[in-house]
Amino acid sequence: MNKLLSELSVGESGTIVKVAGEGAVRRRLFDMGVTPGADVFLRKKAPLGDPLELTIRGYELTLRKAEAACVTMEVKE
Repeated sequence: MNKLLSELSVGESGTIVKVAGEGAVRRRLFDMGVTPGADVFLRKKAPLGDPLELTIRGYELTLRKAEAACVTMEVKE
C-alpha cells in the first residue's frame, strides 16, 4: 500500500518509491539520502505533526511535513 511519508503513523516503516517536488526541495531531499529504494522508519512526530523524526540509512533525520509530503512510500505491513 502506498502512502505519503507525511501520512505515516509513528512506528510504521516502508520503502521510498518516488520523490516528487521541484528544484531546491527535491535536491535537498536527495542530498539527505531520501532516495527511491531507501528504507524509512518513522520514530516520532511533534505534537502538531510537524516536524517528523525518521530513521533512514542508519541515521536520524528530521523533516518538515511539507518536505515529507513530497515522498511516496510503500508501507510494510
